[in-house]
Amino acid sequence: MADGLDIDAMIKRFRLRAEAVRGRQVPPVEGEARKAFIEQSRLDFQDFAILADAQGSVEDGVLVLRVDLRPKA
Repeated sequence: MADGLDIDAMIKRFRLRAEAVRGRQVPPVEGEARKAFIEQSRLDFQDFAILADAQGSVEDGVLVLRVDLRPKA
C-alpha cells in the first residue's frame, strides 16, 4: 500500500467490474441504441478485464500497472 492506496484492492474492484459488465442485461432498446450499448459493454469489459489482470506497484511515486499482452503459449 502506498499513501493509503491499496493496489490489490483496486485491481480486485476492476475484476468485479468486469464480472458485472459480463452479467449486464441489455436494456429494451432497439436499432442503433442497442448496437451502441452492446459495443460499449464490450469495451467496458475489455478495459476492466485488462486492468484486472495487471500487476501493480508504485515506483518513485508513480502507479505502474503492468499487463502482459503477449499471447498465451
